This record gives sequence, C-alpha cells and structure tokens, in this order.
Amino acid sequence: MSPALRLGVAGPVGTGKSSLIALICGALAGQRSIAVVTNDIYTDEDARFLRAAGVLEPERIRAVETGACPHTAIRDDVTANLLVVEDLEAEFNPDIVLVESGGDNLTATFSPALVDAQIFVLDVAGGGDVARKGGPGIARADLLVVNKTDLGPYVGVDVAQMVADAEAARDSRPVIALSKNDPASVAKLAAWVEYVLQAKRSGAHTPTDPGPMAPHFHAEEGTWHTHDQPATTSPRHPGPVPGSPDEVRQRGRDDATSTRHPGLVPGSPDEVRQRERDDATSTRHPGLVPGSPDEVRQRERT
Repeated sequence: MSPALRLGVAGPVGTGKSSLIALICGALAGQRSIAVVTNDIYTDEDARFLRAAGVLEPERIRAVETGACPHTAIRDDVTANLLVVEDLEAEFNPDIVLVESGGDNLTATFSPALVDAQIFVLDVAGGGDVARKGGPGIARADLLVVNKTDLGPYVGVDVAQMVADAEAARDSRPVIALSKNDPASVAKLAAWVEYVLQAKRSGAHTPTDPGPMAPHFHAEEGTWHTHDQPATTSPRHPGPVPGSPDEVRQRGRDDATSTRHPGLVPGSPDEVRQRERDDATSTRHPGLVPGSPDEVRQRERT
C-alpha cells in the first residue's frame, strides 16, 4: 500500500480553492483514488459545494469546522485535520488527499506535519498587484496558481504581467495561470499533481515549510522566537519533533482535558461556563466581581 500524497490548497477568500480542487478531481478521478478535507470556520459550505458538484463519492469528502482563523487548523494545531486525513486514508486507501484551507490572508501556509506539498491560489479578480505583495505562500509554496485568468479583461488586469510578477517573486518555483475554461491549463495542473505524487513515491520529494514565520510567542515557552532554525526536539514532549504527527497527536491528547477543570475539554461551552463562574467572585475581595468599580475601589483602599 503506497502512502497517499497529502496536498494542501491555501489562499485568500474567494480565490477559487474549492473550484480548483473540483478541477483536480475531475481531471484525475479516472486515474487516481482521491479524498478531500475542507476547512471552514463555522460551516461545511465547501464540502457541500464539492459533493453537489459530483466530483467524488460524497463519503470521500469530509469537512472540518475550525471555529477560529483558518491557519490555526492547518498550521498552529493540525490535530483536527490530521485525524480526518488519517481516517480517510484508513477507509479508502487513496492516492491523493486534498486538504483545503479556509480562506485566509497571504501569510497562511500549511504545516509540513499535515501535508507533503501545498498549492497557494491567487485570482485575477483579487487585483493584479497581489502577486507583488509577497508572503510565504506566494514565494515558497510548492506551486502558485494565478486563477480565473479568463476574467482579466473584465476586471482591468493584465494577466501576463500578473503572472510575470508571480514568477519574479518565486525564484524559479512553478507558477500556473489557470482558468477552468481553458483545458490546457487544467491539464497542466493535473500533470503537476501527478508529478508530485510520483516524486513522493520515489522518495524524491521532501515536505518543506514555506516559512520562516514572523517572530511570535508561545505562552508555555514564555519567549519570542522564529522558526528559522527548526528545533529537533519538542520542549513540551521530549523525543518527538515539534509539529510532527506524533507530537501533534500527543498535544491533542494532552489538551483533551482541562487542568483547571478536570473532565472538561478546554474551550468547550461547559468549561467556559465553569471559568465564568470561577471568575465571578474575587478571591481577594469575596462578594465583589473582579474588575468591577466596587472591587477596584476596594483594592485602592487596601
């Protein structure tokens, strides 16, 4: 059994990520076994779109509702997506699993713990200058797609210039100018996916991180840092590499129970209500709500 190629599709809202996935499924469905995971913040809209399009059997399309900014589920903590991907692989043994991010900004990229390669999608209707604005997805995703090229004349965008700007931003990495109405460009996209699948199976492809990310802060570590020099051991779970599937699963198990309220899942409605009840009374001034005018005055007096 050959491992599946896990292929991420990211990009801003409305760039045509779901339509691109439908094109890949349509072009390769007769040759490859495919499954799809979609991400939306509050709905399963993209999954329903793909099921309605009939590109795959409905049971091969699963939805993750992130409940937060899309990048949190494709990079910061990929547990929810990773579990769904593993379920699809166990059930269908697909050649390719496509993971669609919810629409996000130009900094959103996938963790290499979740996907083997990633496509970043821009669209002509979003503005001809977007490719020049850069970002890790534009510059360093495995493939950049400039989508909806047929709309150029209607939105006043010079498509050839936008593609040239994209190529200039990517240091020889591939760019595809795509329109669903242009069979040649769809064939080029399908050929690229097939190429990456074969490269993974032969061992020639290694997942890479499109970072580095900007300096940022993890509360449990207490320091600002970057990921220019990836750590080889997780400070939270010595042994697993930070962000690896094993470390992600361990974090998921750790976080399944609240240390403050044993038995309650952190962030769940029950745990939130319990925290609110805890915080409704000041431990320093019993009977007064922390931060209320009466409690503030009492603190000033004492």
